[in-house]
Order: sequence, then C-alpha cells, then structure tokens
Amino acid sequence: MQIRTRITILFTVVTATILMVFACTVYYSAVENRENEFYALLKKEAYTKANLFLNAQVDKKTLEDIYHNNRKILNEVEVAIYDTRFKLLYHDAVDIDFVKETPAMLRDIVKKKEIGFYQDKWQVIGITYAYNNANFIITAAAYDQYGYNKLQNLLSTIIIVFIFAVFLSYAAGIFFSKKVFRPIQSMTQKVKNISANSLDARLQSTGNKDELSELANTFNDMLNRLENSFDGQKHFVSNISHELRTPLAAMITELEISANKDRSTAEYKVIIDNTLNDAQKLKKLFNSLLDFAKASYDSSEISFKALRIDELLLDACQQVLQANPDYKLDIFIDPALEDEQMISIVGNEYLLQVAFVNLIENACKFSDNQKCSIAIKSSGTFIQLEFKDDGIGIEPQDLERIFTPFYRGNNKAYSEGNGIGLSLTKKIILLHQGEILVRSTKGIGSVFQINLPHPSAL
Repeated sequence: MQIRTRITILFTVVTATILMVFACTVYYSAVENRENEFYALLKKEAYTKANLFLNAQVDKKTLEDIYHNNRKILNEVEVAIYDTRFKLLYHDAVDIDFVKETPAMLRDIVKKKEIGFYQDKWQVIGITYAYNNANFIITAAAYDQYGYNKLQNLLSTIIIVFIFAVFLSYAAGIFFSKKVFRPIQSMTQKVKNISANSLDARLQSTGNKDELSELANTFNDMLNRLENSFDGQKHFVSNISHELRTPLAAMITELEISANKDRSTAEYKVIIDNTLNDAQKLKKLFNSLLDFAKASYDSSEISFKALRIDELLLDACQQVLQANPDYKLDIFIDPALEDEQMISIVGNEYLLQVAFVNLIENACKFSDNQKCSIAIKSSGTFIQLEFKDDGIGIEPQDLERIFTPFYRGNNKAYSEGNGIGLSLTKKIILLHQGEILVRSTKGIGSVFQINLPHPSAL
C-alpha cells in the first residue's frame, strides 16, 4: 500500500472518530436534556392541576373532561392527587390509571419529597404539595411523544451528516495527499532519469525550510559528492593510463629494437638496464596505487593499535636509507616528550610508515644536499611532526594543488615521480584524524607539518 493511500485512510479514520465522539456527545446530551425537561414539565403540570383542584376548586368532572378531550390529540399528562392517608382525592382517568400508585410508592414519595422514574416508556414523577397547612401527594405521568420524535430526527440527521462527512473527509484526504506528495512524485520521476551520464541533474528545491526542501537539498548534496567522485575517478583512470603507458611503451620500444638485429653485449646491457629502470618505475607506481587504495578504505576496515611515533619514524628513516644510502637525515625529539603517553598515537603502522617515507624522500629528492630534518614536538592534544628541507621550494601557484593525485608542478623536471606520494600522504593523515600543513619559500625550502591526535583526544 502506498504511503499516500495509508495517509488518506488514516486521515479519514481520525476524522470519523472525532465526528463519532462529537455526534455521540451531542446525541446523549440531547437525550439527557429531553429527560430533564420532561420531568420539569410533569412537575409543572402536577402543580397546575393541584392548584386548579384545591385552590380554584374546579369541579372534578370538568377536569376529567378536559383531560379526556386533550388526550385525543395530545399526550396529556395524567395526574392523581392523594392525601397523606393515601386516600385518592382526584384522578384524571381512573379507568386508565397507567401509574397504578401503591402504598409503597406513596410512602417513598412522602419520604423523599420528590421521585422520578420510567414505567415502560412513560415518565412518572411523584411530589408532595402543601396547601392550607395540609400536605398532599401528587403523581404525574405522560409519554413524551414530541421529545422522542425530536430525538429520532436528531439521530437521523447525525447519521446522514456523519456518513456525508466521512466521504467528504476521504475525498479531502485524497486531494491533500496528492497535493502533498506531488513534489515527491516529481522528485522520484527526476531521480529515475539520473544516471552516471547525467549526474549534473539536480532536484528542484522550493527554498522553504520544510522537510521536502531539506530532502531535495540533501539529495543534491549527495549528487554533488557522486559527481565529484565520478569526475575524480575519470581523472584518476586517465592519469593512471598515462603513467602506465609511458614506461610500458618505453620497455616495448627497447625490446623491439633489441629484437630487430643482433647487438653487442654492451648494447644488450644498456637495453636491459633501461628496461629494468622502467620496470622499477612501474613497480613503484603499482605500490603507490595499492597504498592509495588502502588509504581510501573506510577507517572501520583498517586495523589500528597503539604506536610510538618515534619508533615509527626511526623505522621509516631506516627504510629510506636502505634504498638511498646517500640521503642525510636529522631527527630532533623534544625533551619534554618524556612520558610514553605523550609520544604515542593510535594508528596503522604500515600506512603511517608509507606517509613518513614519502615526506622524507620528497625532502631529500628536491634538496641539493639531499638532507631532511625531522622534529617531533607536542602541541596540546596533538603530536606535531615537521619534515624540513633546504631545497628548491614550491611555486605559490602549486601549493594549492600539490595534494591532488598525479599533479606535478614546475619542479617535475628536477626529479622523477608519479604525483601520487603527497596525495597518498594526505589521505593517510586524514584517515588518522590528523592534518597536514605545508610552508614553502621558493629557493629556500619547504616544511611539511603533520598533527596527529593523542589517544586521549580521540
């Protein structure tokens, strides 16, 4: 069942329930008012007949004739008058005597001064009446034909109005649910037409601060992220294709040339060295891509544990020196970092080593003296690492893009690379809830600063 249909039915049921409660309240209030009003009318008729009989001393025969004549066209009140000895003094219709007063009933009237009850559908009232220092007992009874007719008409009207109101509320529910869900249907239709080739499409927002506008804005934000992700993937695949094609083409060319004719041992050695060099470039590119993929995982899928930052850094330095013995590394550790907790972090050992190795190699590659100075400090809730070189520096226009995958600035002619290292490093640092900053001056050098949170700050 559609939500629109459920809302319509729910709206109709709620409205019908409210109308039913209201109708029942009105009807039962009318029933109670009719009863009270008729009891009051009987009491008034009883007093009137008693005054005519006792005070005006109207003849009994005259009163009886009036009753019988009126009874033919009206539901006339039947009145009986007794003295305190329960002797019948007057009765409108002894032959009818609908009430059938008994001594027990009369004693109850004397005791309570006034009683009211039903006999079949007739209402009966019994009261005491004082006249000339004497007490009398009066009973009055009648059938409220007019009152019951009004109640029947009221009930019929309530039923008809209730049924009409329920149908009207159902129609109103359908109308308003369609109106409310029309924007959602429009969104659904537009979303169905969005594919990988039309991620630039956006949902229309009314600009109001309602739930539908919030839904449209949220969906548009998601489309923005998807579009950026798809564009990034396209750019990434394009760059990978270029980076892979170049060394592969060089290797194929070298091998094809060597296969065309016999060559000397020295020439084969040169070809093998060139091919091996290209293969090493491919290996390094593949390793960088694998590390980039690992750093792109969800943090919940990567194992983290407590690590000492100084030990990690020493292992990274040893790894760099094994591959490049000519590099020179200086490490400074702030003496204030005596407590093991102050120099510990929670992270992934392999990924952090990859990040540190990238920064150290970059610092040495772009420095004439092939030197990197590393400092470990503490800054509030962060451990601060600085990687400083005395190299050629970074152009100001390149600073904003150095963390973009495969981007290489004007310094690419100074040293070989694939443009993945810094973007990979940033991904790793962000994965560890840290930040990476860079300061550089052309011709003087660069400083890369990493801030990683202490375990207590996570």
